[in-house]
Amino acid sequence: MSAEKVGDQATSSSLSSADLGHSNSRPEHGLLAKLRSLEAKLDAKLGIESEAITRKLPEDKKPVPWHHQLTMFFLWASGTMNTSCFATGFLGWEFGLTLRQSIVITIFASILGGACTGFAATFGAPMGLRQISISRYAFGWWPNKVIAALNTVVQIGWAAVACITGGLALTAVADGHLSLIVGIVILAVVSTLISFVGLKAILVYERYAWFVFFVIFMIFFGMTGKYADNTTHTELKGADLSGQALSLIAIIYGSSASWSPMASDYYVHYPANVSRTKVFLMTTFGIAIPTSIGMVAGCVVSSGLNNRPEWKDAYENDGLGFLIQTMIYPRGFAKFILTLLVLSGINVNVISIYSAAISCQQFARPFARVPRFIWILLCFAAILGLAVGGREQLNTYLQNFLSLLGYWCTQYFVILFSEHVIFRKMNFDNYDLDGWNDPSRLPLGIAAATAFSLGVVAWVMGMIETWYVGPLGKLIGAGGGDVSNEFTFVVTALVYIPARYVEKKVIGR
Repeated sequence: MSAEKVGDQATSSSLSSADLGHSNSRPEHGLLAKLRSLEAKLDAKLGIESEAITRKLPEDKKPVPWHHQLTMFFLWASGTMNTSCFATGFLGWEFGLTLRQSIVITIFASILGGACTGFAATFGAPMGLRQISISRYAFGWWPNKVIAALNTVVQIGWAAVACITGGLALTAVADGHLSLIVGIVILAVVSTLISFVGLKAILVYERYAWFVFFVIFMIFFGMTGKYADNTTHTELKGADLSGQALSLIAIIYGSSASWSPMASDYYVHYPANVSRTKVFLMTTFGIAIPTSIGMVAGCVVSSGLNNRPEWKDAYENDGLGFLIQTMIYPRGFAKFILTLLVLSGINVNVISIYSAAISCQQFARPFARVPRFIWILLCFAAILGLAVGGREQLNTYLQNFLSLLGYWCTQYFVILFSEHVIFRKMNFDNYDLDGWNDPSRLPLGIAAATAFSLGVVAWVMGMIETWYVGPLGKLIGAGGGDVSNEFTFVVTALVYIPARYVEKKVIGR
């Protein structure tokens, strides 16, 4: 190794230490020092990652056996094959689409959104950085803080959805004797405990959890498939049909694309030379296939509401958990299935809470010095508040929240993709990896900030939400059609690429 390289690594190491509050020249005192000392002790005993956001150097990584590399698929399978996706599958029926239309849209949009996340995931192993740190190379030091904040909101929101759907299942198991709020609290607590331990515990848990839920959804298909309504035609025509289809695409795409701002968080331990094609394909389809399984199950069951009035009554009056209890027989078996489904909420929460805490550490330098487990506890409190507040309006919550996820994640993908392909020539040697934590060695982010800001204007114009209909979106049919992702994709690309050329020419980085 050259002396220059050694010097660069020493500089990077020094920056990281100072940023995290470990500088030997300026020892800390008080509560923060005690908390960091506690974190270090817990890390030594339990491996809770006291240095979670620091770069993982290639020489420090160990080979990952092929059977452990399958976790690249199973991690996402466990996180997506859950009651939240099942509930999202009902939206096609809610929008007045046929079963066939809903299934086609679900599969297509899941693959499209999963591909965005799959691309983002390919950066983790060669760079050894978490996703929010990686995006500094496109967004710059200061604008990237907005991305960290948005990702935190995304993950907390996803966890809140999972708590609500899991809580509904738990309430049904108890025949209504357990309140939904208590169910939400139970899910949030268990998820927080697993996230507290860190990446190793998460990877082991998620590697095997998916199989239980795959079996459950196969049972759903087996017991409800014969009641599916594939004969009733939609009453929607022309622009009205297009509008509802576009809105459903936006929601389902958003649910799969929303993992992109944290995908690399789970790949930093892989060797730098791991196949990027393998990472892309296993991540893309690790999201798309399980998501489609859960959502298509929701499509099938929701179409059956046309044929089974008792199902419709349970769904509309008592909620998702009681619907599952009604459609699965015998009753004791239904309760067993519901109990297992509660765990599916834990699967997505574990991933979401872990990444939300890492994003919080990258809001600002002082935030990085706050131990990760403190951020996990704060995220836990936020999830509880959001889940309890939104528990009575699950479908509205899903429609609004999942659409919003896709909007800004589309911008994130466009900027990350353009930077890597056009300006970094798809070569990781063109990244100053030792300067990941030094603002003076990163782009200023003027191009990204400008493109992102104008992209927000674009998706506001095309969005369709219960609380706001954009001027472009409302032009499509009587109920409007969500074209935010398409419009913001074009606007963000058209602004970022020339602006970045100018930024590099004028500023030089």
